[in-house]
Amino acid sequence: MSAKASPYAAYERLIADLDAAGARYRLIDHAPEGRTEQVSALRGHDVAQAAKCLIVMVKIGKKRTRHVLAVVPGDARLDLQAVKALLDGTYVAFAGTEKAEELAGSVSGTVLPFSYDPRLELVADPSLLDQPELYFNAARLDRSVALATADYVRLAAPRVAPITSN
Repeated sequence: MSAKASPYAAYERLIADLDAAGARYRLIDHAPEGRTEQVSALRGHDVAQAAKCLIVMVKIGKKRTRHVLAVVPGDARLDLQAVKALLDGTYVAFAGTEKAEELAGSVSGTVLPFSYDPRLELVADPSLLDQPELYFNAARLDRSVALATADYVRLAAPRVAPITSN
């Protein structure tokens, strides 16, 4: 995020986009929390309904790096090797905090399941889309969004691929 950007710029863009698209959503205010299990309890839903958002760096050979916004159910583990294979990568790791926050436009624990940066490829696990409604922090620690899953798919248009492990 640039120093001049509003700390809530990603939040404001998200709400404007949801409203413009006629998305079915509601806002949930809660104590500041960015950890999936704890914030799910504060919001009052099953952890499986949380959209856990992780930013991953994938090296393609020695000269090319791609970044992926991986969105998985809150009770699932991201399979880094599945992400690597999906992109035909040669190396995979979680992106560093600074890079992740730059690409996401928000701080860790508040990453949206939407990509507003062309350098960030969005991939969602198909099991996430089994839920009727998804919950995620709204680019801030003290407010979340409950969004109809069909509207999420319509608006975010994620690449859907199996990227979780048990």
